[in-house]
Amino acid sequence: MIIPALTSSNLEALPTYSLVGDAIISLTTESDLPSLTQNLRSSSSCWIQLPVAAAPATDSALAALDAGASKVVLPLARVEGVPPTDSESIFQQLPGDRLAVAIPPGVTQEKLIELVQLYKPFVSAFIISNTGSASLESLVAKVVAAAAERKVAFVLESVTTDVIAQLDKAGADVAVDSSVLSVGASEGKLDIGAAFAAPLKTDRPDGLFPTIVVDEQGVALGLCYSSRESISESIRTGSGVYQSRARGLWYKGATSGATQALVKMAVDCDKDTLQFTVVQKDPGFCHLNTRSCFGPDNGITALAATLRSRKESAPAGSYTRRLFEDPNLLRSKIMEEAEELCDATTKDDIAWEAADLIYFALTKCTAAGVSLSDIEKHLDYRAKKVTRRAGNAKPKWDVTANGAKAAGQPPAAAQTPTPTPAPATNGVAKKDIKMKVYNYTDTNAQQRKDLLLRPIIKTDEILARVRPIMDEVRNRGDAAIVDLTAKFDKVAIKSTVITAPFDPSTMAIDENVRKAIDQAYDNIYKFHDAQLDRSTLRVETMPGVVCSRFFRPIERVGLYVPGGTAVLPSTTLMLGIPAKVAGCKEIVIASPPRKDGSPVPEVMYVAHKLGASTVLLAGGAQGVAAMAYGTESVPKVDKIFGPGNQYVTAAKMVAQADSSAMVSIDMPAGPSELLVIADSTCNPAYVASDLLSQAEHGTDSQVVLIAVNLTPDHLARIESEIATQGAALPRSDIVRESIPKSFILKVSTMEEAMSFSNAYAPEHLILHLEEAEKWVEKVDNAGSVFVGPWSPESCGDYASGTNHTLPTYGYARMYSGVNTLMFVKHITAQTLTKDGLDALGDTVTTLAEVEGLEAHRNAVAIRLRDIRGGRV
Repeated sequence: MIIPALTSSNLEALPTYSLVGDAIISLTTESDLPSLTQNLRSSSSCWIQLPVAAAPATDSALAALDAGASKVVLPLARVEGVPPTDSESIFQQLPGDRLAVAIPPGVTQEKLIELVQLYKPFVSAFIISNTGSASLESLVAKVVAAAAERKVAFVLESVTTDVIAQLDKAGADVAVDSSVLSVGASEGKLDIGAAFAAPLKTDRPDGLFPTIVVDEQGVALGLCYSSRESISESIRTGSGVYQSRARGLWYKGATSGATQALVKMAVDCDKDTLQFTVVQKDPGFCHLNTRSCFGPDNGITALAATLRSRKESAPAGSYTRRLFEDPNLLRSKIMEEAEELCDATTKDDIAWEAADLIYFALTKCTAAGVSLSDIEKHLDYRAKKVTRRAGNAKPKWDVTANGAKAAGQPPAAAQTPTPTPAPATNGVAKKDIKMKVYNYTDTNAQQRKDLLLRPIIKTDEILARVRPIMDEVRNRGDAAIVDLTAKFDKVAIKSTVITAPFDPSTMAIDENVRKAIDQAYDNIYKFHDAQLDRSTLRVETMPGVVCSRFFRPIERVGLYVPGGTAVLPSTTLMLGIPAKVAGCKEIVIASPPRKDGSPVPEVMYVAHKLGASTVLLAGGAQGVAAMAYGTESVPKVDKIFGPGNQYVTAAKMVAQADSSAMVSIDMPAGPSELLVIADSTCNPAYVASDLLSQAEHGTDSQVVLIAVNLTPDHLARIESEIATQGAALPRSDIVRESIPKSFILKVSTMEEAMSFSNAYAPEHLILHLEEAEKWVEKVDNAGSVFVGPWSPESCGDYASGTNHTLPTYGYARMYSGVNTLMFVKHITAQTLTKDGLDALGDTVTTLAEVEGLEAHRNAVAIRLRDIRGGRV
């Protein structure tokens, strides 16, 4: 291969020449070094060759390495005065993998071999100038053998592509002075593209070289082919140019706009495959408008892409938008996560907290326009530094000096929250628990429409992540469930399912909890049992024509019970009881396991009461996929019910859209939400408690208060209660995120309040009103309504009898909450007598003729002929 050689006074071509790999910069004087720092950081691999001088080389070499040089090339004259084994030698003070020795012309072949053998234990490369040897091939072979796998580059008076190929075959590179190189064909000069391609080999009939295209993080984007011509053109244009096997040179993105900026080229060890590192413009490399031909990104590159997208699309006032626009909020989160990482002790906890910290650190970078590549350049630069920092913490953070807890000491036990918000660590105040306030009369039609919006869910991005998970479960079954649960939940499960009859030890719960579950079970059962009309509907539509309708239970149902931040036996009740009332023959429950891999005992107790056949110890998309497709241990179901996060919802929708799965779902869903309409008769403490009961579900929850003609003092008391009660909650950190993106809308009349509520279509609607009952008839869109001051939403969540699995995100406009009728299907039947068919037949044949369906007409006509011909 070639190594372009430049001088510190002529670096204009460095960005282009460094595309082909290493480049050597010879210092004219050592005073040039400070001005090269930016060049060294921006180029992937530069060697600095020190000038010939009498002064010791150690300080200059150290400065060059600290500035970002990959290697320092030491002229023989700067090192030969001190034996390399001497303690004062530069070779004893600096790492050998960062050093090379340049041997000047005029050295005999014997002396050259002797010098190589002397210095090879202490360096990683040699630069050898033309010795005037008659047999270059013989000399190269001897030097390469003596160097014993160290890189060897020759500086020759005359360089051609044939010479480069010859030396490469012998195991040596060629250092080519930039004065004889050109970008593209030029009279009397060597095209750098041709020089780079000279050693390449191919066994393809078309002479092309397979080319792997990767981004700056090394993630593969796709596979192309290159020719010697396209290589030269890529270097000339500084972009991705490849050789199409059908259309000649292919300038990537020339028509689509998805261009590539070339960062560097590399060759594999066999010299028959290339790697192009590029900066890929949107929408991406693939013709399907994805960034890569190999599926969606993962890990830190996927996170960086997600944050860039969220920066552009996060709705005004949302938590994500505030992270990008509120430096104090972002600083608080970074400090919070840094402290939690410091306090973490187990492997899993450390990984978890590190991921949190990386998320918020990348959010700050994205907000400032800093890319992963920018970060990696600084990391690469630091990796090249030889001088190490002292390692002392700044006084502000020196926990030993400040008498604070020592590193590795377990975090202090959590204290009981107090009603007064406490300051966050490091003196950064915690976020106020305060809703935004709007006045209905001050908003125009567009602003009111905007208030109806929920946080944006990037459906395409989520589906792209969910589909591979679904496919993996479909193809690998139980093994995929085990692997995915370990990956996403950080839990190792020994078995994917627990089958009935359940071991009593898995259902061991507190007696008070058991009594509460039993009471809730009875109320929910009573209400859902009343929903099912078990009689058969029969209607004689005309004499001799009887139509009927009867129900049958859906045979196999899957119930998804979320886990994670909360234990949810209530959801098991809400989904399982209507299934039991309907008479479903097989009930499968999917719920994530606890951290030790065991099931949640409260969920197991409810599963037992319901007569469930199987409990699947998996959540997320993998849990949904297992029920949709079935595995070795998980029965396939006919319909899937249950709430979940956006990935669970996406998985349900993917399953329903897949005709091969033959499965339906209850409804789509989104984050929890609640709307309260309150007038002057409301109790501020009750209103606040209801709002907080949903706000604590998650940071993406949204609650709305419609204040009907409330005085400023009355509204202020509600706001005060929200702040006080919210700060006292164990989940106050969640509330501090969800409440600020929620809002109060001040209206003058109940008509305005009901109009907005029906347009919003909330999951939960609470009426804190005088004569609340009379306003229920004005409700057109809502999942469930809670009427009056003594009907908190929490009762519907747990035990009043209504179902808490409800449509969110505005879907209450067209969906009902879970009910018993969702677990059955209705079948119709019709019975016609001979006289009935005789009376109806002509109507049917006439309509069949109009539609041109002769077989339909004939099925009736053939019978009418027999009836009217007296043959029956």
